[in-house]
Amino acid sequence: MMNFQVQALAKELFQPFFTMDDAQLASHGARRVIADKPLGYPCRVGLRDAAVGERLILLPFKHHQVDSPYQASGPIFVREKSEAAALAMNQLPEEMKSRLMSVRAYDAEGMINTAEVVDGAQLALRLQQLLQVQSIAYLHLHYAGYGCYACKVERVQERSLQMS
Repeated sequence: MMNFQVQALAKELFQPFFTMDDAQLASHGARRVIADKPLGYPCRVGLRDAAVGERLILLPFKHHQVDSPYQASGPIFVREKSEAAALAMNQLPEEMKSRLMSVRAYDAEGMINTAEVVDGAQLALRLQQLLQVQSIAYLHLHYAGYGCYACKVERVQERSLQMS
């Protein structure tokens, strides 16, 4: 099977938003929100849901910046106290394992190759299968319900150990 790596967004991209007042946020199409339930506020930096009471920024984000008809943007949440997710190879965020996820597979030119909805329990296996297809360069995951961007998934080659 092909190995994969989930790519969280960099925290540094969003730090300036946490120092803005409401009017400044609004000028960027963003707003400050407080999580009022344990699910439904998935952070794209930490790749986990915010806890009830946590502060987040909800903002538009260009998640597929390509020169193709499939360039895309959409709303994302970023937790104020988020730390970048550090997932191992072939590891998925826990929050995705119990949700329906939309998987969009793209070629090297940013054109969509295939798209499907996958149950989180089978997601890791399906990602490995899709990345075995050579015409697929990378994958994007979205939450199937609202369709919001979750993360990018890339193919990785496991480094072989060299004997000395």
